[in-house]
Parts: sequence; C-alpha cells; structure tokens
Amino acid sequence: MIIEGNLTLKAPIQKLWDTLLDPETLRECIPGAEKIERLDEGTYDCTVKQKVGPISVRFKFKNILTKVEPPTHLEMEGEGEDIGKAGRFVQRTSIDLKENEAGEVEVSYRCNANIVGKLAMFGDRIMRAKAKKVEREFTEALKKKLKSVV
Repeated sequence: MIIEGNLTLKAPIQKLWDTLLDPETLRECIPGAEKIERLDEGTYDCTVKQKVGPISVRFKFKNILTKVEPPTHLEMEGEGEDIGKAGRFVQRTSIDLKENEAGEVEVSYRCNANIVGKLAMFGDRIMRAKAKKVEREFTEALKKKLKSVV
C-alpha cells in the first residue's frame, strides 16, 4: 500500500528537521505512540498502539534511517509486529522538506507499507483512511509543538 501526501508548516527548515528527528517530539505527536527511543544516530525503537476497525494493535518495531541529507531529505525503513500477533508490517518511507519564499516548509512524504495478518483483511481503503486520520492528528500535534519552540 502506498501512502503519500504533503503539508506545509510555518517554521524554519532546520528547526523542523531537528524536531522531526527528536524522539520525544515524535512520541508526543504520533497518535498512540507509547515509546520512541533513539538507540543510535540512525535507529529508533518504537511502540505504537492503534485501533483499526474492531482490532486493537500494539506494534513494536524499529525504524532505521537509511539516507539522511540534512535538512531536506530523509529515507527510513522499518519493520515490526503486533505484540498480540494481529499483524506484521514492513515499510519504506521518504520525506522531503523544501523551504518556500514565504518562510514556510513544504513537507512531502511517500510510504510503501506492506501489512500481513488480521490487519490485512481490512483492505486498502480502510487502511488508507486510518493512515490519513493518523496523519491529520500528527500534523496538528506537530504544528502545536512547533509553535511552542519557534
């Protein structure tokens, strides 16, 4: 499943970059995030709880930064599984930041996620809708966080 989109945030590009790589900020902004810990410069250990349809899942996974070009481009790969064995996923994500003339940063992203197990039975449409909901919640939380640090 491919999930892609873009958003515009009012912040200096370097501040946004630093904020996006900060584990505490990510934990505060990602809906359902219970733990995000930086193990080293390129590896994050994560636990995120979500509900998809009638199934509640708690994914434990690692994200590894595979390409980092500060402050404009980031690629990562992650994989993990639900603690209750409802599913497993593998994802590859790229994020691009581009500063515009108005002092805003355009953020575009593309995620290729493969999900197997009980979660896969919901199909592309439901999983896409859930991803969009999480994106909206994350974006709003990130905007609030950036206002407090800019």
